[in-house]
Amino acid sequence: MAERSVDWGLAQRVAIRAAGSEPFSGSYHYDSLLPDFTELTAIAEEKVAATTGLRSLAGPARARVTDRAGWVEANIASFQRLLRPITDRLEEKMSGPLAPVASRIAGVEVGTLLGWMSTRVLGQYDLLVIEDENPEDQDLVYYVGPNVLSLEKRFAFPPREFRLWLALHEVTHRAQFTGIPWMREHFLGLVAASVSAVDADPKAFIDALGRAVESMVRGKNPLDDGGLMAVFASAEQRDVLERISGLMSLLEGHGDVTMDRAGADQIPNAERFGQVLRQRRQQLNPATKFLQKLIGLEAKMKQYEQGERFIEVVEGAGGTVLLDRAWEAPEFLPVLSEIRDPDLWIDRIRATAPIAS
Repeated sequence: MAERSVDWGLAQRVAIRAAGSEPFSGSYHYDSLLPDFTELTAIAEEKVAATTGLRSLAGPARARVTDRAGWVEANIASFQRLLRPITDRLEEKMSGPLAPVASRIAGVEVGTLLGWMSTRVLGQYDLLVIEDENPEDQDLVYYVGPNVLSLEKRFAFPPREFRLWLALHEVTHRAQFTGIPWMREHFLGLVAASVSAVDADPKAFIDALGRAVESMVRGKNPLDDGGLMAVFASAEQRDVLERISGLMSLLEGHGDVTMDRAGADQIPNAERFGQVLRQRRQQLNPATKFLQKLIGLEAKMKQYEQGERFIEVVEGAGGTVLLDRAWEAPEFLPVLSEIRDPDLWIDRIRATAPIAS
């Protein structure tokens, strides 16, 4: 029997240990989270639909409040599904006395990463990856209860207002993936193409390391554009990663813009919420900042800013009608270079005819 490339059970145990204690999980305020998020998620869906015209084709959103351990468990399952193409190939090649050691090392690394992330995340939309694999645990909008309560307490946030603000962002992502008929399959296709192109050949690893060193010699941090995945990507993968980064920048920017617009009448503290979270991201110690850069989270955070600027420029040039062209077909989505220079996308889209609905 082939050795598993990642000891997922160990990864989950390490992650839960790394997540640490949850001082607010026993708070009497915890019981208010599920009824609040159930109600506010439904309200958020209506507001997002009214603001963007996007409504999920998969029915009403389901809110799930979880603790850090529950978030870890859900993301272990998602990692297993998404990484299956590469882990299956690696397992076919794994043999010898060191194979179990490599599996456990990978488990510890994945667990440490997820454990740290579980202390930071507030909400997350988990899109449906495989329809017949525990569908009741997919297509959920997660809220990590102890982390939400911690921020509310620390910064004296009005709870209902803050929770609606969070719900608006996550529900916007669900509307993007389940309200645009082709979006989910397109995104999963890009992820599959990226993962399937991973080359486990040691020579490829050494070549990539050489490119990283050359980049540093030129004065550029090789981790800036997506962490280790971008450093060790092949030419084929880098093309896919540019398309993924462009798409995610658009979706994250659109999520933030929609959150602000849809909640304008009910969330007077929205600007303060955003400012606090931005400061929270910036006030990390050097080791944590390096970890974020290493795993690509810093690049992801840039997606919010770049995506919002892209939308601002596009709407300035042609309003929401021009921006909505991005939702017509996969070929109309911006790539990363167009996110950074929106005029490139505007010129390309204006040269094409709209797709008839």
